[in-house]
Amino acid sequence: MAVKEVLRMGHPVLRQKAAPVSLGKLGSKWIQSLVTDLQDTLESVGGIGLAAPQIGVSYRVAIIRISGGPTRYGELSPVPLTVYINPTLKVLDEASQGFVEGCLSVPGLRGYVERPRRIRLHFRDLAGNSQEAEYSGFLATVFQHEFDHLDGLLFVDRMTNMTRLYFEDEFNRFHAGPPNH
Repeated sequence: MAVKEVLRMGHPVLRQKAAPVSLGKLGSKWIQSLVTDLQDTLESVGGIGLAAPQIGVSYRVAIIRISGGPTRYGELSPVPLTVYINPTLKVLDEASQGFVEGCLSVPGLRGYVERPRRIRLHFRDLAGNSQEAEYSGFLATVFQHEFDHLDGLLFVDRMTNMTRLYFEDEFNRFHAGPPNH
């Protein structure tokens, strides 16, 4: 398959609500090819997640892979490369938490975003099996960020204080380490 261009903020596909994948497409060559393109692209550009709209395919498919271990967000549990098809998200705890987020579609910019701290996911895997998982803390933020792409949203849309939006290289030039809030 192929490494695809990651669309950047301003491209109209990033602002569309993505279409669900029909059950008949699960297991097809089309979905296999899409997932391979997502994997190849994510591997090429780095990052922890990528949604199909970010490579110009407006369907409700995303992949996430987290290596785990110590990060600037604390110790993270690993999440193996997983395909999420037609995911839905339910907030289990309305209390918010905030993290500095970045995005492959908004290169070089970072911003502080508050989101619910505990969620439950329902999704189909690549084989079409129904799956469920719960996440809290930073992992809950990761999934909310990635699945926002399926609804035409970017992390900047979730920001409530635009003075906390910055170019990462400029911030690092004048401050010691990334901000936590």
